Amino acid sequence: MIGLLCTILAHNFVAALGLVNITAELGPRLSPEARIILPNNTAFDRATYRWSTFAEPRFTAVVEVATEEDVAETVKYANEQQFPFLAIGGSHGVTTGLANLHYGIEIWLHRLNWTIISEDGDTATIGGGILVGNLIEALWQKGKYAVTGSCECTSFLGPLLGAGHAVLQGKYGYAMDQLVSLHLVTADGELLDVSASEPDPDLFWALQGAGHNFGIVTSVTTKIYDVPDQGLWAHEDYIYGRDSVENLFETWNQFFPRQPPTVVIVGFILRNVSIDAVNPVLVLSILQENVSRVDSIYTEAFRSVNPISISSGLGTYRDISRWLRFDFNNPVYCTTRNVSALHFPVGLRRWNVTTQRMVYDAFATITAGNSPFNASEFLLEGFPVQGVKAVPEDSTAYPWRGDNLIAYPLLRYHTNMSLDHTAIEVGEGIRRKLLEGSGSEELHSYVNYALGDESPEQIYGYEEWRLEKLKELKKKYDPERRLSFYEPIPI
Repeated sequence: MIGLLCTILAHNFVAALGLVNITAELGPRLSPEARIILPNNTAFDRATYRWSTFAEPRFTAVVEVATEEDVAETVKYANEQQFPFLAIGGSHGVTTGLANLHYGIEIWLHRLNWTIISEDGDTATIGGGILVGNLIEALWQKGKYAVTGSCECTSFLGPLLGAGHAVLQGKYGYAMDQLVSLHLVTADGELLDVSASEPDPDLFWALQGAGHNFGIVTSVTTKIYDVPDQGLWAHEDYIYGRDSVENLFETWNQFFPRQPPTVVIVGFILRNVSIDAVNPVLVLSILQENVSRVDSIYTEAFRSVNPISISSGLGTYRDISRWLRFDFNNPVYCTTRNVSALHFPVGLRRWNVTTQRMVYDAFATITAGNSPFNASEFLLEGFPVQGVKAVPEDSTAYPWRGDNLIAYPLLRYHTNMSLDHTAIEVGEGIRRKLLEGSGSEELHSYVNYALGDESPEQIYGYEEWRLEKLKELKKKYDPERRLSFYEPIPI
């Protein structure tokens, strides 16, 4: 115990020395609008806020950058001083590797939030710190939209670097598939323009699916699209009880062959005691573009599964985040504080109905009564895949284009490190059931949701050539492994 205390004090002493020097040494190298925020500043808590407190990085200082060059200078300074560093966008990343950052520099990207539409209206250059909700609004004002995630308070670029699942992917592919070019600060502080043709096509390939490993992306130029029919979308929502589990997932399986690129299905298993005081309920939403009401050919089968309730509505593309509870004001996904949240994702081809009953029952047990996990949820993502599968599997680093679904328990509990082990044990148990039910021995873990205990193959693919290519690129662009806190590629 005394040895541990001495180690902690020594680390704090070293960190304190860094605090004294960073303002004087780095400050003059930054733009006038940049700011260095230290722990004694009231802004430090906001700057280091994280959606989940599980496996938090520990920062000595925050550099609130105002330009892309500020990012490059901060990386160079951190390397000179041998300080670890991490770029932060929406603060939603949750993976065990983040906890390996001790007394480092946070590079806070939130002021890199511009959206500049090209003269021809086909592309936009987007700052590396913009949040999804702000990007949707900026493009909407010009009659445009882009392939983005649905959660308004996450960054646009963080998910994009790991593929970027999206409601528009059925039409256009993943968010990463829209990339024209990227501005990238490398691990040694060099600012590069990266595209499919220069300076290295393989680097462009790697940034699409494993991008967290190769630099800090300060801006991108990406394809954008005209909003059709005033952006009209409709939704129909169902709430089901425990007796409907098998019929619901069998109905969903039958829906796959006729799911068009403009129809999205998203589901949740969660607790709602006002509806069922004993068992979790299943909430399912069907969303369709360019209609005033979801077509009955898609809703009739789900209506026949005996839902507890049915509701529907009409709005625009801007309303989707709110309908799915992913808007800026949502207490689960955007405004929560002092909560640990852990993902355990599995990519699937279809639902195993028997397995879905098993994982429903397991989720019901772990969240029952006064369980510390009773605010947890189980997410079921069924985005359309036509645009995704139109892109060759070997054209990007992302390995899981063959999957049709992502399922994952999201275990949530008030911050309490003594519960972390139990949460991991329970979450992994549910994930094992999902994998066993899939009929495959290969776990497909979406990098943006990965917990961090997965093998490189489970995140970056089982094809030997794919992982070897990533390892060689990691050696080339980050030989000192400075960018190794988020699902690092081994070298």
